[in-house]
Amino acid sequence: MKKILSIFNIAFIVLFSACNDEYMDRFPETSIGTENFFKSEEDLKMFLYNLYSFPGINEYGDDGYLTTDNAANTGSTELKNIMLSSNPSSATVTGGWSWGTLRNINLFLENCEQADVIEDVLAHYKGVARFFRAQFYMEKVKRFSDVPWYDQVIGTSDEELLYKGRDSREMVVEKIFEDLEFAAENVKADQPTGAVNKWMVLTYMTRYALYEGTFRKYHSEVGLESSANTYLEIARDRAKQIIDNGGFAIYNTGNPESDYSKLFNSQDLTSNSEVIFANVSEDQVKNSGWWEWMFGDYETSPSKDLLQAYLMADGSYYSSQEGYATKLFVEEFENRDPRLTQTYAYPGWELVNTGTYAQGGGIYVQKLQKNFTGYHQIKGFINNTEQTVSNGVDFPSLRYAEVLLSYAEAKAELGELTQSDLDMTVNVLRDRAGMPHLSLNPNIDPVQEAKFSNLSSSLKSTILEIRRERRIEFALEGYRYDDLMRWGAGKILEEEPVGPYFPGLGKYDLTGDGIDDIVLLDVSESIPADKEENELGVKLIYYRVGPQDSDANVYISGDNMGYIQSIKDRGTFVDPKYYYRPIPQSDVTVNPNLTQIMGWN
Repeated sequence: MKKILSIFNIAFIVLFSACNDEYMDRFPETSIGTENFFKSEEDLKMFLYNLYSFPGINEYGDDGYLTTDNAANTGSTELKNIMLSSNPSSATVTGGWSWGTLRNINLFLENCEQADVIEDVLAHYKGVARFFRAQFYMEKVKRFSDVPWYDQVIGTSDEELLYKGRDSREMVVEKIFEDLEFAAENVKADQPTGAVNKWMVLTYMTRYALYEGTFRKYHSEVGLESSANTYLEIARDRAKQIIDNGGFAIYNTGNPESDYSKLFNSQDLTSNSEVIFANVSEDQVKNSGWWEWMFGDYETSPSKDLLQAYLMADGSYYSSQEGYATKLFVEEFENRDPRLTQTYAYPGWELVNTGTYAQGGGIYVQKLQKNFTGYHQIKGFINNTEQTVSNGVDFPSLRYAEVLLSYAEAKAELGELTQSDLDMTVNVLRDRAGMPHLSLNPNIDPVQEAKFSNLSSSLKSTILEIRRERRIEFALEGYRYDDLMRWGAGKILEEEPVGPYFPGLGKYDLTGDGIDDIVLLDVSESIPADKEENELGVKLIYYRVGPQDSDANVYISGDNMGYIQSIKDRGTFVDPKYYYRPIPQSDVTVNPNLTQIMGWN
C-alpha cells in the first residue's frame, strides 16, 4: 500500500467519502444504538469517519458548475438558472436546506463522553466533531446568511427548537469560531494519513475567517462592516501560526515548467511538502473517480478572461500588450506565466490519453465545438492511458499555497502588508513559477481595477494583484466562486465566457508550427467531402461558423469574425439578492418562523 496507513482507514474513507446530507437524513438515531456504542476510541473514530467529505477530483469542474468567470458551462447550474429566470423564488430554488449531518455531529457530541478514553484523546475527537460542525454551518451561512443554530439533538417533542426562526449571522458565526477555537486547541497535529489533524483545522479556520472578514467588509447589506477586521485578524494570526509551526513548504524543485502541474497529476501527495491534506486514492482500493470530462468536451471549458489574467513572463500585465484582446490563439501563449501552459492545452501540447476524442492522439489541434469556448483544461487531466494511473491520482484538497495567499490578503485588507510579507507569501509562489516578484504598490492594471470597482484602500493596487495571484494559483480548483461572492463581485458573472479570437474566415494554425490546421467556413457553406491537406499531408479540419441559434458547428460573436461563443446570455446578477439563496418554500410552509431575507420570497 503506497500511502494509507491502515486497512481501517481505507475502509471508512471509501465507505463514507461520498456521504451526503440526503443519506444522513435517512440515518436514524436508533441505527447507532447509543447505549451500546461510544464505548471506545475505535467507536469514536468509526463514527467520525461518517462525516468525512473533502474536496476531490470533481473540484476541477467547480469553476464551471458553480458559475464563475473562469469557465463556461453548457449544463444547468443553479446560479445560471437564477440569473436567467424572470422570477426565481423559494418555490424554484430549493436546495441546501438539509440537516442530517448536523444531527449526527450533535449526537456524537452528546454521547462521546461515554467512551473509556483519557482526557486528551476525548478532547481530540470532540474537537474533530466540532470542526465538522463548523464546516457544516459555514456552508449554511455562505448560502443563507442567517440560519437557526442547533448544538443539540432535536427530538420530535422539542417543538420550540423544531419551529424556531433564523438566528443572526453574527451569532452563528461566533458559534462557528467557538467550535473552531476548541478544535484548534484540542485536535492533535500528529494523525494518520487521511485523518483530520490540527493543521487542517487551522487551514479551514484561516479560510473561513478570511471569507467572513472580507464578506462583512464588502457587503454593507449585512450591516457587520465594523466587525470585519475581527475575522481578518483571525485569518492573519492562524495563517501565521501555520507558517511558523506547520513545517510546510511550497513544492519547488527548480523546474518552473512542471513543478506546479505535478501537484495535480501525482500518484502520491502524502509526502509532498506543500500538501496539508490530500484526498488519497489507490487503484482498486479507493479509485479517484477520474475521467476525461475536465478536458473540455463534456460541459465545462476554460474562459478567455482567465487566460488573459495570467501575466507576461516579465511580470507585466497581458492587457498592456498592444491589441491584446484580439491576439490569435498561438500568440496568447507566448512569453506567459508558466502556470498558463500547465493549466490550458497550449500550441504544441501532445495528447496521449485520447479517451473519447475522435481527433486522436499526437500534437493536439484545438477542438472547436458549439457552446464551448475552444480552450481545453489540462490541469488535473491525466495524460496517460493506463487506468491504474488515473484510478490512483491524488487530489491536493488543502495546499500551503492557500495559507500563504490568505495571510497576504488578510494583512493587505488590514492595511498592514509589508514587502517582507509579500516576499514570504506571493513571491514564494512566483519563485516556483519562475516569475518576477510582486512589489508593494505596483502600477494598477485598469482591467483588474474595473472588475473590482468596490475596492478602495491605500493598498488597492497590491490587493488587486494578490487577488490575481489567487485566481491564477487556484485556477479551476473550485475557489473562484467563493472569492467572487465574498468580494461582492457578482456582477462579473454577467459577462459570457468566450474563447479564441478569429479575425475572419479562412485557414489558421493552432499548433504553433506555422502550418495551417483548421478552416473556418461561413455557416451557409458545406464542408467539402474532399478535404484539403496541409504541408504535413494532414487533412485540414473544417468548421462552419455563425451566430448563436444557427446550425453552425461553432458560434462566433461577430459577422464571420470575433470570439468563439459558449453561451448566448448569462442573465442578470441582482445585487445583493443573488449572493444568498431562499429557504425552500416547503420548509417555510412547515415552519412559518423561517422568514425569507434579502428580497427572496
